[in-house]
Amino acid sequence: MGKADETTGAALPAVATRDGEAFARAEILAEVSGEALQGDDLEAVLQAIVSCLHRRLPVAIASIILLDEGGTHFVQEVWAGSVDLDLPAGLPWPVEIGVAGRCARSGVAQHVPDVADDVDYVAGNGAVRCEYLVPIRHRGRLHGVLNLESTREGFFCSSTRAMFDAVALQIAGAIHIARIVRELECANRALRELSMRDGLTGVANRRSLDARLAEAWAGAAANGGALALLLVDVDRFKALNDACGHLRGDECLRELAGLCVAALAATPGLVARYGGEEFAVLLPGADLRAARRCAERLRRRVAARAIPHPASPVAAHVTVSIGVGVAFADAAIHPESLIAAADAALYAAKAAGRDRVVAQPVGSARARRPPRT
Repeated sequence: MGKADETTGAALPAVATRDGEAFARAEILAEVSGEALQGDDLEAVLQAIVSCLHRRLPVAIASIILLDEGGTHFVQEVWAGSVDLDLPAGLPWPVEIGVAGRCARSGVAQHVPDVADDVDYVAGNGAVRCEYLVPIRHRGRLHGVLNLESTREGFFCSSTRAMFDAVALQIAGAIHIARIVRELECANRALRELSMRDGLTGVANRRSLDARLAEAWAGAAANGGALALLLVDVDRFKALNDACGHLRGDECLRELAGLCVAALAATPGLVARYGGEEFAVLLPGADLRAARRCAERLRRRVAARAIPHPASPVAAHVTVSIGVGVAFADAAIHPESLIAAADAALYAAKAAGRDRVVAQPVGSARARRPPRT
């Protein structure tokens, strides 16, 4: 049997030969490596590692202290131990403090055989007698410090320190992989968001609208709620492009997208570019009256913005026609019926002279498509 530590109760590996010691060290390293691969996130991985070290070895405290990107402050500590640990200062704390700070500044492992003799040692617990700290470094980047503290004098012999040096290398690899995974997840999330955005105006695109409409329709069908869709079309947009150029037309669309977003105010909804010079405004929970009110507010805002339209034979500024479709969603009806209602209402607004709002409920939509001019 190995000798039990008086503080932790953990047993030292009972090894009588160099081969046996190497086997015990390899076994512990293998377990640490296994723990490094099991966690769902970085903090879980680090917590599993320090818990493993405390469980397998007679160390009173095992902790991993992470640095910020600049390497000037410790910003996070994950630890396990059989005694309480008080931080030398509230996080974050500068690397000028403590033996851990000295380890980070020098990039060299720090062996403190007797904490009472080290002027930089900051007591985390009065029972600790010795300490060993190892830089956690991967390919030149210093991530932090592995900190081991023991209540046994002389515990950190050369072979024990060598094992912890190896553990620090594994921790560095685990941190590196976890950070790469996190960066990839952030990049993938950003790509997903970009794939759901219109590149010109920054609002949602048709793909995003289709997904949100299906989701909102299912929710409304489940609780018997209303759902409204506004189709907003720039009047005589082709003439504007022909007279002022596509760059001015693009700027007009960007301004219109901003006005659509502003028209929602505090109302939950989605603004999407539907195609060309058309925008869609999805309004979950809005009945015919509320949807018409939102549409009129948007139409007035566009007129008040007075975006120049020198090719318009009626007004000197840009106007919009808006078709409003409203439905009480039903699982037996396809959500495209809401688009058809808004589309038919937009046709009616165009046919009636443009620069106006027409609303109609699902079921009264005509199949004709409006001219987009």
